[in-house]
Amino acid sequence: MVEAQTWTTRRMSNPRLDTSSSPDLTVDIPATPPGDVRNGTSYNNYGYTVGSFLSPTLSTAAIIASWYLSNIGVLLLNKYLLSYYGYRYPIFLTMLHMISCAVYSYVAIHFLELVPRQHIVSRRQFFKILALSAIFCFSVVCGNTSLRYLPVSFNQAIGATTPFFTAIFACIITCKKESAEVYGALLPVVFGIVLASNSEPLFHLFGFLVCVGSTAGRALKSVVQGILLTNDSEKLHSMNLLLYMAPMAACILLPFTLYIEGNVAAKTIEKARGDPYVVFLLLGNATVAYLVNLTNFLVTKHTSALTLQVLGNAKAAVAAVVSVLIFRNPVTVMGMTGFAVTIMGVVLYSEAKKRSKVTTH
Repeated sequence: MVEAQTWTTRRMSNPRLDTSSSPDLTVDIPATPPGDVRNGTSYNNYGYTVGSFLSPTLSTAAIIASWYLSNIGVLLLNKYLLSYYGYRYPIFLTMLHMISCAVYSYVAIHFLELVPRQHIVSRRQFFKILALSAIFCFSVVCGNTSLRYLPVSFNQAIGATTPFFTAIFACIITCKKESAEVYGALLPVVFGIVLASNSEPLFHLFGFLVCVGSTAGRALKSVVQGILLTNDSEKLHSMNLLLYMAPMAACILLPFTLYIEGNVAAKTIEKARGDPYVVFLLLGNATVAYLVNLTNFLVTKHTSALTLQVLGNAKAAVAAVVSVLIFRNPVTVMGMTGFAVTIMGVVLYSEAKKRSKVTTH
């Protein structure tokens, strides 16, 4: 699973100092290119033409639909595997995601040439990416672990508080101060999750804590990435960054899964002999985890900031509704109200950031 960019990051002078509650397993995306590129008429620099077989409108709609399906699909698959199917190995599952992202990224860049290949230019840049990979691992493992104990709807409500943690880390690490309006907009973000937590029928303390850890890790990665990769020669396109981060993350996770979860590979093979369905579940899950990153890259190029605003706010709510319909987990009016208040706070926060940026300039 991986960390997704939201519409709020597009409006900032430093796009790496703000994130939202997108699924894990995604990395920051560069700014939207010109309209002719987004409409599929000028992708020569990336080696392909998206609008070759579909009209620009249908192509954009298909990409947005794929974005929704992959982001929500990886959440539901993780939840099913970890909670319902009985595959209780979140660290190993995350490592499979990283291996999948590494393999698919290599194919996408080297053979399909979706984006130009970039190389690590120095040992210093290598260790910077390694540090980001460690934070990335922590965030994704915590996020996957939380799905074992919490319903997807509550998981998404907690994830929506990412801007709160981003503002805190930006203030502590970079001494970046925001306006009173921006900080004020964070109050409903926190208040909403307090409401949702107090009324969550399936509340689990450990699941709550690791989900908060995942959200904080996602915010920390965004801030640290903005600090470490500031040099123009060290900046990497999101797809190239994933190409290098994924194998590093897999190597970091390997000793942890062996020590904490045991020889999961042998257990998985043994389980597959009795139920071959687990192989398709794991392969499908790992593939969808990569598609989260690919569709995030494509939808960024095909939409405007306004479209991303609508998509980013609606995605968590849609994921919560779909999960309730599928898994039938109980919800309360107070819990839904808290979730709605948190989403409203995210909207207010992003609008406040936009006005703050305009005032600064």
